[in-house]
Amino acid sequence: MKVFVLGATGYIGGSVAVRLMAAGHQVVGTARTQDKARELEARGIQATVASFDDVDVLTRLAKEADAVINAASADDRKTVEVLLAALKGSHKHFIHTSGSSIVATDTGGTLTTQVHDEDMPIDPVPEKVARIALDTLVLDAKKDGIHTNVICPCLIYGKGLGLNPDSVQLPPLIKYARQTGTARYIGKGENVWSNVHIEDLTDLYLRVLERAPAGTFYFAENGEANFRDVVTAIGKRYDLPVGSMPVSEAEKLWGVELGRLALASNSRIHAKRARELGWKPHRPSVFDVIAEAK
Repeated sequence: MKVFVLGATGYIGGSVAVRLMAAGHQVVGTARTQDKARELEARGIQATVASFDDVDVLTRLAKEADAVINAASADDRKTVEVLLAALKGSHKHFIHTSGSSIVATDTGGTLTTQVHDEDMPIDPVPEKVARIALDTLVLDAKKDGIHTNVICPCLIYGKGLGLNPDSVQLPPLIKYARQTGTARYIGKGENVWSNVHIEDLTDLYLRVLERAPAGTFYFAENGEANFRDVVTAIGKRYDLPVGSMPVSEAEKLWGVELGRLALASNSRIHAKRARELGWKPHRPSVFDVIAEAK
């Protein structure tokens, strides 16, 4: 297939692009600058200089492709609407990337026991209501003649395969530990997030593209860990002491989205439907990757 990957310069999108090309697909993407476009071209990705506001360019690329994968933003409704409009009635594939903070609990570092699979109802924190609505919009577009799917990963770890090697949650914790001399979790650090290796995640994108029925939603995880254990592993790797910080300090450092809703919450999922599709994650654990971090 010829696949338009929105977010090809990013961590998820760049990694997905590499996996698709390894499987024999052709990948096209956009970059905001000519320099980034050249970097994509050097990796075998056909690149166009454009922003997400360039509606005509996005529409053209979507119509010219056999499939579209949005790995750029889980919350940008305007761009998704542009892509869905371009694909309406085409029966082409459209895969949208969500994120498991849709099931996050705002607990300030304490543990909750609920684990969600794809068939369970969700009671989101207010900040994630719009994201769930966007996921629903994508899935409902099946009725408009588009082969839609949503992939919802959790905490992603491992070195990215594309231009951006860094994930969202672990690098800030590692950077903070190395800069301050102390690795810190938030509150009690009992809060648990499911996690998945970036290369296992790219395998799921390929499997969903090639095999998934239209209108289906997939969690992506391969285990879970609490943040106290994760931060303790960071401290061990860099021979640093480990301690706690209050939620208020985390919010000042990283903002509400990362400091509270990502690093101090619980987000526990079970990728039941992905495994039923034949997805078999097998890459090293988050602790193995931290132990070998540079």
